[in-house]
Amino acid sequence: MNPAGRWGLRRRLVLAMLLGAAGALGLAPVGMWGLTCLMLLAVPALFLAASSSRQAALTGLALGIGWFAHALIWIIEPFFVDVARHGWMAPFAIVFSATGMGLFWSVGFWAAHHLGRYLGRSSRARVWALICTWSLVELARAYVLTGFPWAALAQIWTDTDSALLLAWIGPHGLAFVTLVVTMVPGLALVRPGALPQRLACLLPALVFAGFALGLAQARPVTAPLTGAIVRVIQPNAPQHQKWDPAFSPVFFKRQVDFTAAGPRPDLIVWPETSVPTLLDYAGPAFDTITSAAAGVPVVLGIQRSEGAQYFNSLVYLDETGRVAGRYDKHHLVPFGEYIPMGNIAARIGLRGFAAQEGEGFSDGPGPQVMEIDGIGKALPLICYEAVFPQDVGSAPSRPDFLLQITNDAWFGQHSGPYQHLAQARMRAIEQGLPMIRAANTGISAMIDPWGREIAHLPLGQAGFVDAGLPEPLVPTIYARTGDLPVFVLVLAAMLGLWGLQHQKQTYI
Repeated sequence: MNPAGRWGLRRRLVLAMLLGAAGALGLAPVGMWGLTCLMLLAVPALFLAASSSRQAALTGLALGIGWFAHALIWIIEPFFVDVARHGWMAPFAIVFSATGMGLFWSVGFWAAHHLGRYLGRSSRARVWALICTWSLVELARAYVLTGFPWAALAQIWTDTDSALLLAWIGPHGLAFVTLVVTMVPGLALVRPGALPQRLACLLPALVFAGFALGLAQARPVTAPLTGAIVRVIQPNAPQHQKWDPAFSPVFFKRQVDFTAAGPRPDLIVWPETSVPTLLDYAGPAFDTITSAAAGVPVVLGIQRSEGAQYFNSLVYLDETGRVAGRYDKHHLVPFGEYIPMGNIAARIGLRGFAAQEGEGFSDGPGPQVMEIDGIGKALPLICYEAVFPQDVGSAPSRPDFLLQITNDAWFGQHSGPYQHLAQARMRAIEQGLPMIRAANTGISAMIDPWGREIAHLPLGQAGFVDAGLPEPLVPTIYARTGDLPVFVLVLAAMLGLWGLQHQKQTYI
């Protein structure tokens, strides 16, 4: 490559990275989805300027690094809980995370350019190939190596009527549609044609907006309620104090006081790991909670052990204080709650990473539905599990509501807790189910099946809120089908591109 060409590539890569960082402002808490759309509008020009698959891959990588470095900036927060010991790791965490996620986008851009060799010189076909391959790698990001779909493109729509499409096509379908309605007009800016062709490029966006508007008009102003009142408790225990023996009794007493306060609800929910003792030794704590609850069932988070193994668990105490249900978190955070392949390493004597040796948590058997007397069937989700639509959709039977307990103190006070809440709201829309969400430092909320917050507690505030539990909707299309139809649709679109191009070349 000549010096002028290298300089041109470098400028494009810098521009791509800046565009990615600006586009991430479409995510919570800023929610400027228009900036994400502008980013995607510019992508066809950057992609078509790449003269090789390598350049296309670098463009996708730069765009992804900009996007994920901004979107995942909260990931440095856990390292500042004990800054003297772990603070030095923070820059490496954000660099490795942004680069690792950006590599997925890089593969999508590389694959699209590579496919372009079989699609002739058609810019339209090459951009459509990118729409398909980008959609596929985003789908892969939700599954590969246990998955990490955080900062997915569909998340920009959470505060808009467009989010209602999640009930029909799910997050990956909405991401595909987002790429279509932005990149097709973007192509028209790069390769302008006749006026009818340019107007036709706007048709997908108009259909998208019209369908979202129609869904919003069909949605009731307020969600029908079951009549059950749920109390969600938020102790606001900062992570650096949460397990400190000088402070953990203070936070426990705070939750007990909130449990005993005011008129009696029908269910009380405490957040993740809210009881500062192991389950086997929690008898006195449960007695205190049961006395404060005065006959009201309580759901809470607690850790438990089984031999050398530890589990992050949710426990349901009935009105008598008996443990009437237990759920062990099954989708654990890699490197946060366990070390991948640690149990395999233990077989060759490296036991320091093995969950089965008490290093980190062990995973539970999988999703389960828990019957709560007088309330209905709950699908428990602990923290990170609400990020995965496929986990929520794989429950053994349909619940009446989703129940998430979480400790977002790890995420700090900036973007992380807001993005986590946004994804919880998406799960409610996708399944057509209400969600009870109890978060240690916030944001706790009662969410209706259309993703609206009926009641909430702000970030960083101790307190409780009593809210009516909404009725569930009938199973949505996405709840019935999952991600498979979108995967098949994208593959069919790619085959259709190849077929059309092959037919065109045959006639030429």
